[in-house]
Order: sequence, then structure tokens, then C-alpha cells
Amino acid sequence: MNDMANTAVQAGKIMLVGIGPGSVEHMTGRARAAIAEADTIIGYVTYIKLVADLIEGKEVIRKSMTEELDRAIEALDRARAGKKVALVSSGDAGVYGMAGPTYEVLFQAGWTPDCGIEVEIVPGASALNSCAALVGAPLTHDFCAISLSDLLTPWPVIARRLDAVAYADFVVALYNPKSGRRTQQIVQAQQLFLRHRRPDTPVAIVKSAYRRREHIVFTTLDQMAEADIGMLSTVLIGNSQTFVREGRMVTPRGYANKYDLDEGGSTREGEKAGRSLSTGLLGWLQGLQAEHQAGATPDELARRHRLPADYIVQALRAPAEAPAAVTEEGEA
Repeated sequence: MNDMANTAVQAGKIMLVGIGPGSVEHMTGRARAAIAEADTIIGYVTYIKLVADLIEGKEVIRKSMTEELDRAIEALDRARAGKKVALVSSGDAGVYGMAGPTYEVLFQAGWTPDCGIEVEIVPGASALNSCAALVGAPLTHDFCAISLSDLLTPWPVIARRLDAVAYADFVVALYNPKSGRRTQQIVQAQQLFLRHRRPDTPVAIVKSAYRRREHIVFTTLDQMAEADIGMLSTVLIGNSQTFVREGRMVTPRGYANKYDLDEGGSTREGEKAGRSLSTGLLGWLQGLQAEHQAGATPDELARRHRLPADYIVQALRAPAEAPAAVTEEGEA
């Protein structure tokens, strides 16, 4: 690649466009406008098909699944020639999309924001958003996404992440769960999760969300590897509180910890509206001190609370804090 120092001041523009699930009605207005603005459209062949109605009369460069860097290089070459380029990704360009590879190529070429080539990332709904919307509300509490693709990431790294989030009780969205050549990664993920989660933990598998061959399956953790899963699938694994009712997968936000939902939402004894839980940080620290003063050792407390012993030691040393005042706008 050539030195960016020679790029003309009024060079082109690279727009990294997230097209969401792919249907026009689920694209943002900016995504549609960016595609309309572009002289050149670059993308994986399947993504190009999804925007076919929007790219008539434009230069179109189609690339295969494993040619991400080639797409980024093509975008840079066209932008150097003064073109406006839309580099399209399904979902969001910054979530397992083309934003990262493109910036890597740009920085390798010496790109800076004032070199004349403008870069814009146009966000779109990622697969976890689209799939969650179809199955209910599984992501209402803390969640994370992990790709099972080991084409670029060593498997031990992926396995450690799976084990950590399973232990930590995150809701998890698994991207790239299975392909024709990668059939055992989903089985290994299932085994790691079963070390920490109940076998009946709810799982939803969504294939081709909002596309022509959309397919949704509700299953459980101990059965999920037997389901029809492919590269167009996203696997949503619930946490210890997630449930399925009336065909909807829901992860409670935690209101029942503070409010009695059977009594019209009244605040539970010992709790205060607009304030941290009695088992929030300050309350937990006070309880931890009481347990320690009653004779529990840091190691015993670590096992009891499923936390590292050195963190327990630090927590026991933390100074007591008075609760902050609550304003009308919320917690201070």
C-alpha cells in the first residue's frame, strides 16, 4: 500500500454501513442515505444481494466470505481516487463487521483523520438485537457476545471466555456458532456452559432473522447442540433467571428484588425506591464486614460469595461510605 501522505486533500470517503438484518425497513435512514450517496458499493456477495434494490447504476465490487482485508483495501483504493465508497456489513459494521479490518488497513497505510479521506461508521442493528426482538426480551439484563469462529482466534482464548461468562451468569449471544467445517465448537461451548448452568436453561436459536428463510427454535442448554444450527444462526443462551412463557424468552431486569410485584409494585421491606439495593455495593460491604467480624475468614467469604479471595480482602479494607443523597433526577 502507498504512503497516505500523497493523498489529495479532497480525496474520497469510506462509509462503513451496517445494514441491520438486511431488509430495507430495518435499515436506518442514514444507512440508506449513505448507500445512495456512494459511487462504489463493496461487500460480501450475500450482503450485496440484500441491498440490490438500492445500488442500481453504481459500481459494485463483490467479495467472498474470507476476503475482509481485500474489501478494505479496495475501499481505500477507491477513496484515494476520490470516490465515495459504501462498505456494507450485515448487522453493525463495528460488531464482528468491517470497521475493525478497515481501520487496520487504514492505519497500516498511514491514514490520519486529516489526510483527506473521511471515514464514517453508520451503525445498524446487530444480530443479537434482531434475534432478541424476535424471541422476546432476553437481553434486558447484562449480556455479552462471543464468536465461536476459530479462524482467527485460538480456541483456548474462546474457551476461557465461554467458561468465564457461563460462570458469571451472563446472557450470551453466540455468533458464528457452526459451519460445514466447524461442527464441534458448539458442542464444546455447550459442555463449558453445563459446568455452570442448569441443563434446562432456556436457549433460543434464530436463523436468518427478518429474512426470507427466518427460523426460530426454543430449546434448552442440554439439547441445543442437537438443533439445526449454521452460520446464519445466532444462539441466545439465558442466565439463571431467564424464562420462556407464551413463546417469549424473557430475562428479568431485577425489579422483583426491590418491589413486590404481587402487591402492586410496593417497595419491599428494607428497600428504598430510587436507592441501591440493600445488597448493592454499600449494603454488601456492610454485610461482608459483619460476616468477617463474626469469624468468617476471607477464604470462606470468597467461597460463599463466589469471588476471588484477594478481592474479598480489598473489600474488607474499603472505607465505609455514607449513602449519597437522592435528587429528583435520580441517584446522586
